[in-house]
Amino acid sequence: MNAATVPPTTSAPIKVLLADDEGLVRSGFKVLLGVEDDIAVVGEAANGVEAVERARATRPDVVLMDIRMPKLDGIQATTRITETPGLGQVRVLILTTYDTDEYVFEALQAGASGFLLKDAGPAELLHAIRVVAAGDALLAPRITRRLIGQFTAQRTATRAAEERLGVLTQREREVLALVGQGLSNSEIGSELFLSPATARTHVSHAMAKLGARDRAQLVVIAYQTGLVSPTEA
Repeated sequence: MNAATVPPTTSAPIKVLLADDEGLVRSGFKVLLGVEDDIAVVGEAANGVEAVERARATRPDVVLMDIRMPKLDGIQATTRITETPGLGQVRVLILTTYDTDEYVFEALQAGASGFLLKDAGPAELLHAIRVVAAGDALLAPRITRRLIGQFTAQRTATRAAEERLGVLTQREREVLALVGQGLSNSEIGSELFLSPATARTHVSHAMAKLGARDRAQLVVIAYQTGLVSPTEA
């Protein structure tokens, strides 16, 4: 076979694990995701314990995780997955029913890369999976700013000691504060008169210095340290 006849290579599909105690919900997600060429469902779990076991067995790119499940809730399952050696690349996308779930902030602290409303439309779900699989956090202003603002306002975010942010440069602190407000790299660049690439570099440096798993955890740190307040978001 010469070079002219070699078929083009295609990237591997995004491997998704479905974790929800409602069978109909899992079935609906499976049907929706099954028609997408770039997404493949590699497993299902009906409780948190199964979610951890399936994650270890299938090593998915994304776990679509319900918060309220038997045996082990979504937060505990997320913590176990993110702390398991060899699963560092697994991203957890939390499913929430906004008005009733009071644990979204804890889910982000546990290592979740974002969260999605259970009544989200098909296009929003597919977008969320692709965003999280790409290594970004799902920080849609419609959800994230209101939720984090609500829960931090209710419980007063812990203001960590000054030394926690002492590892950052002044510019990195400014960038962290803007990440906490939900700004994208392009928006941060515009705010600070930087190129998007330079803004991304500062974000990456802040993540490395603070030991943040992803952008979502930077948001949590920005609130915990008082760098951003709910009113600013």
